[in-house]
Parts: sequence; C-alpha cells; structure tokens
Amino acid sequence: MTESLIHITIPEEVILSKIYFIRGQKVMLDRDLAELYGVETKYLKRQVKRNIIRFPEDFTFELSESEFNERRSQIVTSNEDRMGLRYAPFAFTEEGVSQLSTVLNSERAIKVNLQIIRLFSKMRKMLLTHKEILLKLEQLEKKLTNHDEEIEMIFNTLKELIKPQNKERNKIGYKLPEKE
Repeated sequence: MTESLIHITIPEEVILSKIYFIRGQKVMLDRDLAELYGVETKYLKRQVKRNIIRFPEDFTFELSESEFNERRSQIVTSNEDRMGLRYAPFAFTEEGVSQLSTVLNSERAIKVNLQIIRLFSKMRKMLLTHKEILLKLEQLEKKLTNHDEEIEMIFNTLKELIKPQNKERNKIGYKLPEKE
C-alpha cells in the first residue's frame, strides 16, 4: 500500500488554526493549503494561475498590500522567504478551497480537501444553530423589556396609593348632629 492510499486525517484544530477572517469572510491562505496538501506553495499558485478561469474573485483573491503587511507582522520570525511571505499570498474562500481539488490531482490533496470542506460545512451548521439561539434570545429580551415597563408602571401606581395624603380626609358614615 502506498502512502497516498493510507487514510489521511488532520486534526480539526490544525485546520481551524489556518482559517482566517479577511474581507468579511473565512479564508485559507495558499501557503497553509500547500502545507496541508503536501505540495509547494509555488506549485499550488502555478496550478491556480494556469486554471484562473476556475477561480473568480469570490473564490480566491490576492491579499492587498495592507492586508499582506498586517499578516506579515503577525509572524514573529525574520526569515520571510522560509515563511512563504515574499509575495502576497492568495486567500481561498470555502468555494475556492473546494475548487482546488479540480486542479490538484494527488490523492492526498483530494482527501485533505474533503476534510477541509467537511469542516467548513460543520462550521456553517454551528453558525446557523448559534444564529437561531441568538434570535430566540432577542425575542425573549423584547418580551422582558415590555414586562419591565409594565412592572415599573405597577410599582409607580402602588407608590402613589401608599403615599400619605396631606389633606384631611372627610369622615364618611352617619354623622350625629352636634349638641350645643
């Protein structure tokens, strides 16, 4: 049995640590994907450039200079070439990652790709679940807000009733005529 036929499992934590939030979306960088797929970054980029029609802007984009500099400053090492940061990296959205399996033909790349896609799907499901919980909490908060106002009105009314009256109250009931 060759290495490529062995079941490849990368811990979810490793994959999650390579997912970044850039331009309002979850992306993975070319150098991280190349590492996971077991190929060189330049090979991955070359395959993408050769098949650029498969990678529209909503699938992949090159980091801007400011994004690139921000990313570079997060890495503590001074050996930029070794870290793959001499050129601005490509960022791949979930769709771009799934499209990579069409241009990288190794079995390892396909298996790792499937694992990454499953993780993205799992994250999306968790997000939807959290969104539903958040909506229910907002509904509950609105109900409580209305109750707070009603309870406050009741307390104000009770305070008015309890407040001592300054004026003398007329006696009620049967009055006897006063004797002279």
